[in-house]
Parts: sequence; C-alpha cells; structure tokens
Amino acid sequence: MALKGKKIAILGTGANGSCAAADITAAGYDVTLIDQWPDHVNAMNKDGLTINLPNETRNVPVKAKHLCYLAEFNHKFDYVFLFVKAYDTQWITKLIEPYLASDGILVGVQNAMTAERISSIVGPERTIACVVECSSELFIPGIIQRDTINEKTWFGIGTNTDLMKNRLDEIKEILSSVGKVNIIEDIISAKWMKLIINAMCMGPFAMLGSNLYEGFKIPKMKEAVMKIGTEALSVGQKHGYKIVPIFGLTEEQINNSNNPIELMLDKLIRDIGPNARDAVFHDHLKGRYSEVDEINGLISDLGKEYDIETPINSEIVNVTKDIHSGKLSPSIDNLSFLTKHI
Repeated sequence: MALKGKKIAILGTGANGSCAAADITAAGYDVTLIDQWPDHVNAMNKDGLTINLPNETRNVPVKAKHLCYLAEFNHKFDYVFLFVKAYDTQWITKLIEPYLASDGILVGVQNAMTAERISSIVGPERTIACVVECSSELFIPGIIQRDTINEKTWFGIGTNTDLMKNRLDEIKEILSSVGKVNIIEDIISAKWMKLIINAMCMGPFAMLGSNLYEGFKIPKMKEAVMKIGTEALSVGQKHGYKIVPIFGLTEEQINNSNNPIELMLDKLIRDIGPNARDAVFHDHLKGRYSEVDEINGLISDLGKEYDIETPINSEIVNVTKDIHSGKLSPSIDNLSFLTKHI
C-alpha cells in the first residue's frame, strides 16, 4: 500500500506513544507527534527521541507539536494513533476530531474499554480498536526506557463494523514498524482480556511498591492475583465477553490451557522482562491519577450491575485512591488489604 505519503499523528507521546512514534517515523512515514508536556515536546524537537532498549539505544529525529498549537494545523490527518490514558479519551478525541480526515482512522492504542467512547465521537466508520503489549518508561523529557524489544511488542487490532474490515491492513502495515500485529475478530473481548491482565498486574503490585518479578516472590501474592483475575473473568463472561487469545498466543494454546488467564499473564511477564514497572507504579511515583478506576473499578462496577461480588478488585480501587490522596504510600504493608480476600 502507498501509505508513506499519508499524514499520521501520534496523539499522546508518553512512554508507549513515543516508542511507536520513533519506530513509525524511522520507517519513513510522515508522522507528527502531539503532546501536552512542553518540556518533552521541546526536548524531542531539539534532540530527537532517544529510545533505550535492553540491547541497543536508538535516536530518531522527530517533529513534535504541543497540544496548544493544534489550531495551527492547516491539514487533516489520515491516521491518528491515540496513546493517552483511558480517562482522557473523551476530551482529547473531541479535540482531534476536526483534524481527522473524513475517511481517516482513529486507533485507540490504550488500556481499558475505550473503543465505544471513540466511535461515539468520530463515528464507527473511522474507529479501529487496539490491544497493546509494550512496556516502557518516561521520566526524562525525550528519553524513553523501553523494556519490550520490537520482536516482543504486540498489537491486536479489530473492528465491530464490517465497513472497516477492509481498512485493517492499513493499520497493520503501520504498526508492524513497532511490533507484531494480529487482526482479531472479536476485538472487544480481546480488550477485556487485556483489562483482566492489567487488573491483575498493575494496581495490586503498584500499591505494594513492587514490579511483577519481585512482587510474585511475596507470599500469598500469586493467590491474590489469581483471585483478581477470577473475579474479572466472571464479570466479563456475564457481560458477554469471550476468552480470546492476546499477546500473540493462539486459539490452540488457549483451548489447551487449564487456566488461560494465567497463560496470558505468564506470556506478558516473559515478554516485558525483570526490570519493567507498570504504568500505575509510574503514576504513584509521579503523584498522578492512575487508570485503576478504568480497570479494577470497571470490574467492580459491572460486578454490582450483575450482582457478582468483586471484593479484591474493589479493595484495589479504594487503596489506590488513598495512595493518590496521600493517606497511604505504596508499601508492602498494603498487602493485608489483598490477603484478607483470599
């Protein structure tokens, strides 16, 4: 496909957005990076994006714009890849919608269940949903620590609209610059599978001040994690979501597994490596609001709707709120909030 001349925006160049932007730019596409952190935008324009991987360091010159200069664009984008936090989806989608071409595509490369919010604003005929597996960190403007190399980075893309199925190959071509890409028939169920994994490995370990590798050494932590996943799976199946493979796993691997959720979690842990710290951990370190309400909180809310008890997911929501408000700090002392539910 002749996509190299198309205009692409990476909207939200945090850690994962920057990783994707660097690779897609390096592949020869016409990419504009749009972000709301002035120091990061300035650093990228001055020195390019530096991506530190486990096996190499890359520096890629990029063109970046601050979000406040959006009104200066005199063209529309053919593709917008949205990398912002789930809770920022509505406002930033409304902001970018006038700059998306009438036949353009917006891809929500995000955690949580954001596809419906996006399609309600730009229309289902301009929306493609995405599941992502990529671990990275951004603390210094313009410099990214990327834990998952390209061969272990993975995207699942799909649509619920037949009109968009013939557009999936375009997105696959672009994202293949960053990692492996699978087209998934039931993409919304796939997003719920990723939400389950996020529920198991983001909020609970972050509240202990631990990453996955060290956290699983803590007594009773694995039992707590599996309880989180069991609650989420029960709620999701009641809502109509199916168990579908993600992270590049196959249907055969899922069907032959006694515990497909544990299989997916193990695959993620192997891919991200021993040094990765999840996004909620980063948020606690930076004193920011996290996506826990969008992940464990959604499980808890749907549980109430279907009269399914979700005590450990609800506990994670409450503890995370207390950490954000300053009442608690990330600490192993918070383990008791989890273990009382197993």
